[in-house]
Amino acid sequence: MAAFELASDSLALPPGAWARTHRRRLRHDGRTVLALTQGAFRPYVFPLMTPAGFAVTAEAPADHPHHASLWLGADHVHALTPTAPGAVEEYTYNFYTDETFQGRAPGRLIERGCEGAADGDAFVIDQAIDWQGPEEWAAAAGRLVARERRVTRVALGPGHYRIDVTSTLTAGERAIRLGPTRHAFFNVRVADGLMVANGGRVQDDRGRAGGAAISGEGARWVDFSGPVGGGEWAGVAVIAEPIGDRAPSWFVADWGVITVGPFRSKALLLEPGQDFTAHFAVIVHDGDAEAAGIGRLAGD
Repeated sequence: MAAFELASDSLALPPGAWARTHRRRLRHDGRTVLALTQGAFRPYVFPLMTPAGFAVTAEAPADHPHHASLWLGADHVHALTPTAPGAVEEYTYNFYTDETFQGRAPGRLIERGCEGAADGDAFVIDQAIDWQGPEEWAAAAGRLVARERRVTRVALGPGHYRIDVTSTLTAGERAIRLGPTRHAFFNVRVADGLMVANGGRVQDDRGRAGGAAISGEGARWVDFSGPVGGGEWAGVAVIAEPIGDRAPSWFVADWGVITVGPFRSKALLLEPGQDFTAHFAVIVHDGDAEAAGIGRLAGD
């Protein structure tokens, strides 16, 4: 079986020019599976390809330029900062949009380290990411709000790739509270062809169709599938499991976004140095959800 290979993109830039961001591309048998991109505000996965070579996500669409294909982030991130004995102030940040949103300045998720290695027939990528607050008074470089270890495991199956993402978020020297907010935590923005208005279909494991019917709690997986050209269909499914007493809560829109997270409905408090681990799986597949067997792959 052909091996996976992870390598940085090489750009032939003119003398004196330099790339502000970078992209590491994971290939299997010479074909792109995905690429890890460090954007101006966060690391994300783009492109995201099916085994047949169809792209199923969008990067920075015009209506939501902060939608970065497959990414993690959160709005309403509160750093609880002691200011005097018995007194605490909240420094509130936004790690979701690229601009100030509802008065919350945007922070940045900055990759500090990345390693990749084969794991049998799969490939595992281990990233160290800082959640860095914005430049502000008394913190010219921004405050370190949290550290994240993000482990991404990619495996090839018949007609699909399975991508398991495990995120461990650790509070820094201050306690942090995340949410509740619908702008968190695991997000996928699909390619235009998968949108319902363009002939695509969104459904969940309960047989419900359409974003309005799916949003909220109750779904175990959500799949977007649609036409990708040449009479072919492809899609992407997100699988989420409960974490303790926290059921996955979904926001799904027909225009192409899936957001699911453990603190959309109930805030999460992390004391200094305390961590929280969440796991999500993504099935990138050729054909529609039924042909790809999403229910079977999700363990239904």
